[in-house]
Amino acid sequence: MYIPDIELQSPAAIRQFQAKELRHLLGYLRQFSPFYREWFALHKVNTDEIRGIEDLSRIPTVSKEDLQQRNWDFLCVHKSKIAEYTTTSGTLGKPVIIPLTVKDLDRLTYNEYISFSCAGGTDEDIYQLMLTLDRQFMAGMAYYSGIRKLGAGVLRVGPGVPSLQWENIRRIQPTVIVAVPSFILKLIAFAEEHQIDINASSVKKAVCIGENIRNVDFSLNLLGKKIADKWNIQLFSTYASTEMQTAFTECKAGQGGHHHPELLIVELLDEQDQPVPPGTPGEVTITTLGVEAMPLLRYKTGDICQYYEEPCSCGRQTQRLSPVIGRRKQMIKYKGTTLYPPALYDLLSDMEEVKEFVVEVFSNEIGTDEILLHVAPVEESEDIDRRIKSYLQAKLRVIPQVKYGSVQEILKMQFPEGSRKPVKFLDNR
Repeated sequence: MYIPDIELQSPAAIRQFQAKELRHLLGYLRQFSPFYREWFALHKVNTDEIRGIEDLSRIPTVSKEDLQQRNWDFLCVHKSKIAEYTTTSGTLGKPVIIPLTVKDLDRLTYNEYISFSCAGGTDEDIYQLMLTLDRQFMAGMAYYSGIRKLGAGVLRVGPGVPSLQWENIRRIQPTVIVAVPSFILKLIAFAEEHQIDINASSVKKAVCIGENIRNVDFSLNLLGKKIADKWNIQLFSTYASTEMQTAFTECKAGQGGHHHPELLIVELLDEQDQPVPPGTPGEVTITTLGVEAMPLLRYKTGDICQYYEEPCSCGRQTQRLSPVIGRRKQMIKYKGTTLYPPALYDLLSDMEEVKEFVVEVFSNEIGTDEILLHVAPVEESEDIDRRIKSYLQAKLRVIPQVKYGSVQEILKMQFPEGSRKPVKFLDNR
């Protein structure tokens, strides 16, 4: 397992390294970024006074809306230097274009190389990619190039089609799958239906993307347990976003996604943009290091996580991030209870009576949040309806509205035209 030297250094040495990289970034932004030049002038920031991480608070944070509205003003290179154009998924509004130079593509490859290595990958592995590799999706391309740098074999099978996935597992014998956890459940269901012994397959590990498989205390959540109860493989959780061009990936200890300090400065901030202590929810705010085309400084991702500082058993001295608790903009205040969509996903995923679902939130006539659950039940009956609502009341202490539909109707809501990943949350406030 390859571990970059910087990740084995003391926290003080890591901060010193990052302070030097930060000073370089500030000079680069001052020279080449139209947005940040204006930002520094507007907020009277003297970048020469920013000497280390502790000085970052002198620079106001930048929001997703800033990036959406002024996308091209963040570009630091001439368009002739751009090698690839990727976009964010647009889950929270208009997709953002993130262009990459050749240098950025190399950085992205390195990021996934050390991430897959962190998850125990070696050149003897064969990875089966069960995900989108087109539609301007940065991660699919990054996984592929990182695996190639690792020296491992790779199958680009793409998303969906359990029968095709299992046929490739049978014929090519991959050791690792990279997939959305809810799709892994579909693989398990297909295997059970067709008498495939999943625990006799070649697959030993799953790198899980796009959905949480752990609770904040790192225990497996309901989705993770459903996989682990049926399939005896090692699960690795990941967290990333297109804007940060970096991933937080678990090692075999399964105690949070490891921060790669050579690629990213990460802060967790409260609603007043003040740093939160370890073990306290805060908004992930990132400063990219080594990005050439569109570097970001104090960019608020909207994701709420917790961080931990104790050294890991794998030897890394870096911070570890919890799974995403929720998104700042998706917080729901419902009848005196504060909820994030992932908590509702866990409840609905755990119910045998529910096949598929979509959570919709809208504002009622007095401006407060209402929740409507679109549910495909195993069957429509008074008994199923009563069981679903009783369970929700027991777990939430309130009963959201429930609207029943067929599996096909719910899947159509989950996969609107042009979507790269399933949509399980509709925010119509």
